[in-house]
Amino acid sequence: MNGMEESDPSIVPTKPTNKAGQPAAEPVEGSDGTKRNASLQSTNRTQCRSIVSQAQTRIRQAVTRNRKEKLTALLHHITVDSLRCVFLDMKKNAAPGIDGMTWQLYSEDLEQNLIDLHRRVPAGAYRAQPSRRRYIPKPDGRQRPLGIAALEDKLVQGAVVAILTPIYEAEFLGFSYGFRPRRSQHQALDALHVGITRRRVNWILDADIARFFDTISHEWLIRFIEHRVSDRRIIRLIQKWLKAGVMEESRKIDTDEGTPQGAVISPLLANIYLHYVFDLWAEQWRRRQATGDVIIVRYADDSITGFQHRQDAERFLHDLKERLAGFALSLHADKTRLIEFGRFAAKSRRGRGESKPETFDFLGFTHFCDRRRKDGSFVIGRQTRRKPLRGRLRQIKEELRIRMNGSIDSNGRWLAAVLRGHYAYYGVPRNFRAMQLFYDEVSRLWFKRLRRRGQRRRLSWEKMKTCIKRYLPPPRVVHPWPSERFDVRGLVSPT
Repeated sequence: MNGMEESDPSIVPTKPTNKAGQPAAEPVEGSDGTKRNASLQSTNRTQCRSIVSQAQTRIRQAVTRNRKEKLTALLHHITVDSLRCVFLDMKKNAAPGIDGMTWQLYSEDLEQNLIDLHRRVPAGAYRAQPSRRRYIPKPDGRQRPLGIAALEDKLVQGAVVAILTPIYEAEFLGFSYGFRPRRSQHQALDALHVGITRRRVNWILDADIARFFDTISHEWLIRFIEHRVSDRRIIRLIQKWLKAGVMEESRKIDTDEGTPQGAVISPLLANIYLHYVFDLWAEQWRRRQATGDVIIVRYADDSITGFQHRQDAERFLHDLKERLAGFALSLHADKTRLIEFGRFAAKSRRGRGESKPETFDFLGFTHFCDRRRKDGSFVIGRQTRRKPLRGRLRQIKEELRIRMNGSIDSNGRWLAAVLRGHYAYYGVPRNFRAMQLFYDEVSRLWFKRLRRRGQRRRLSWEKMKTCIKRYLPPPRVVHPWPSERFDVRGLVSPT
């Protein structure tokens, strides 16, 4: 077929009929431009992921062959394809950094931009830009600083993360769950639940590192990375990001310590730091110094450690403070607590004339000692934390105020998506009452907002219930019991 025939719009695409001896022509409908573009982008993403996966496999094989050998040549794994894969996986509506570059602008000349970036990285011409500082409110009223990196910094960081992940996944211990592939908050919650119920745990140490991301020592972090990576070009890239600083209200602030929360590479760097500072030390302490059972579950800088004996818990806490101090870290005085918790905690405290066991918070849930109604056996109760719950309701109230003039249908669909997302995380066994409370409060907020719209003050609660039933999904438990899912997945025990 010549070029004129290929470009002739009058020609209808054809496909061969089934079992035809010769390719008989059968008219088929051509896809429109939108479908072709979507298909092309999906194909590119699939091809890029395949290429990146192959590179990770080669790195994983090199690590497996010799776990003590340092990896000296890694930068060549950063290719145009790997950068493209990172770009296609980025959020299109993400806030821009100080360069003002958005996903849409960069994509207008994507291939040339990627080729130019790939040329600058190995040549040493790539320069990391300061992160744009923004603050988001926390449930306790304080503000959490976030660093929004420039788009090209995100691209190169994502490519480096893809290289380093298989190296450190072979190193990280089983009780570390935060920011790791194929691991989630619910797996950490399952491991904690199983550890407390199946092992002899009577004391819980809820440890929280104060300002962890802001106080990471750059010197120690680089030394930890050099245990496994000796490619100086990769090391220099990481040093560039650590020293890039932040821009706050048109003023640059140099960073001699810490790594920006929100940076693509920060979660991996945090896990590397805590792997050497906490995980390896805690595992060794448990094997050599503990006199009873000890369980450990860590998610990022939050860790829960369970002990059979109080003496072990107190010695571990004392030694942990000294350990962290040697690496420029400290425990948060208000958030670090040692409490009596477990199947015998309630009986033991009653014998001393004390109140019911204390509770502890972990990954959005308040954990407390409870009993089953049928046989009175011990069970761990989990309930949505009150502060995040109230904070989320305030956000919904404010968003409904902004959406006041929107249609009932659009607001109803938005609220339905909010509720489904809430159930997807908090829909665990024995938390139905808290989910019902959230559902009722959302319904009440929507009702009050609708009554403030013009003539809708006459809206009765009976009519509102019809609207609620139509749009808002009722609460439901979507997660199985922790022990069931833990056993099926064959997760590494926290013991």
